[in-house]
Amino acid sequence: MNYSTEETRVYRILLARASTVSAPLADAITSDGPVPSQRANYRSIGHFLARAIIGQQLSARVARSIWERVTIAASSATMNVPAFTESYADEVRTCGVSTNKIRALQSVRAAERAGTLCETKLQELGPREQVATLLGIHGVGPWTCDMALIFYYHLPDIWPEGDAAVQRMFARLIGRRKPKPTAARFSPHRSSLALIMWRMVDAGY
Repeated sequence: MNYSTEETRVYRILLARASTVSAPLADAITSDGPVPSQRANYRSIGHFLARAIIGQQLSARVARSIWERVTIAASSATMNVPAFTESYADEVRTCGVSTNKIRALQSVRAAERAGTLCETKLQELGPREQVATLLGIHGVGPWTCDMALIFYYHLPDIWPEGDAAVQRMFARLIGRRKPKPTAARFSPHRSSLALIMWRMVDAGY
C-alpha cells in the first residue's frame, strides 16, 4: 500500500515515541505499519451516532452484523436510517437492537429534528463544545463522543479512555495498568495511536 507523506510522517513520530516507551509497543507499531487516512461515508452526524449507538458494548463484528440488518430493513422503504421514531421500534428490535438503544436512537432522531445536530452549527464549535452538545442527547456518552470526534470529525488527538479494547491493548504493550499518562506522550497524534490499537485487536494480536 502506498502511504501519503502525512501518513508516513505521523507513523514515524509514533514509532519514535514508542521506542522510548517499550520494546513490545515499538515492535507492534513496526509490524502494523502506518494508519491510512480512510474515511467512511456517513450522511450526517445523526447517521454516525445511530451506528455508534448500535455498536456500544459490542464487538466490531457483531456491531457490523446488526447494522447491516438495520440497513436492510431500511431499504425495504418502510424505515429510514436514522429515522428511528417510535413507530419503527418493533422493526429495529427484530434486527437485534436493545430497548435502551432504541430509545437512544429515537433521541438522536429528535435532536436532529430540533436542530441540535445542525452540521453548520456543530462545525463552528470546538471539540469541548461539540462534546457538550452531544452529551445532551439521551444515550450518547463519552465513548460515543470520542468515536464521533475520531471517525466523523477526524480530529487527530483524541484518546478514547472509555474504549476497553484500546485501553487493554495499550496497557499490555506498555506493561502498565494505567495507560493514560503514557498515551499523553503521543499527543498530538493519539487518534492514530488508538486506530493502531484497534487494528491490533481486530487482528487478534
